[in-house]
Amino acid sequence: MTIRTSTRRTRTRRAALAAVAVTAALALAACGGSGDGGDHAAHGASASASASAARTHNAQDVAFAQGMIPHHQQALEMARLAAGRASSARVKDLATRIEKAQDPEIRTMTGWLTSWGEQVPMAGMDHSGHSGMPGMPGMMTDADMTALKKAKGTDFDTKFLSMMVEHHQGAVEMAGTEKSKGSYGPAKTLADAIVTAQNAEIKEMKKLLGAN
Repeated sequence: MTIRTSTRRTRTRRAALAAVAVTAALALAACGGSGDGGDHAAHGASASASASAARTHNAQDVAFAQGMIPHHQQALEMARLAAGRASSARVKDLATRIEKAQDPEIRTMTGWLTSWGEQVPMAGMDHSGHSGMPGMPGMMTDADMTALKKAKGTDFDTKFLSMMVEHHQGAVEMAGTEKSKGSYGPAKTLADAIVTAQNAEIKEMKKLLGAN
């Protein structure tokens, strides 16, 4: 009788301990799962919010694209004059590189404006005061462009380099504004690329001007 009672007690105690162990394990798993899931959920929500913000655009992004398109278009007009007027092979090479870089950028910005339902500036439009960017920095006047078209040889080289330095400086200024005030990720990335590339070309052109 004593042995049976002792055996029952032992079995009861073992069952109780097993139940406590299972309960504790479940509680730990639930706690750990909840904390880990919470962290992942919070991280996922944060990443999603950041990605969403990078895909949205604001008024500055629109102004940047609408201003930079005609700015680039004028640079292309200037660059295309070099083939038949420049005397320096280095000036011709620079003009070709400018054209190859900026033409695709115009297409990219045109695509953004189209997708946003915004007006796309066309070549030849009057862009003074367009998109809140009166007198866009670095833009040449009609008189400047006429003078450049009439120049040839070393005179063209000097005029082209001097005008393009000013033009690039204006583009860098506009891109800097986009970097600080824009919202659309791809536009800010393009602005950063413009700053890097055109600052390098400004240095190159100043060296060429010094050599003339």
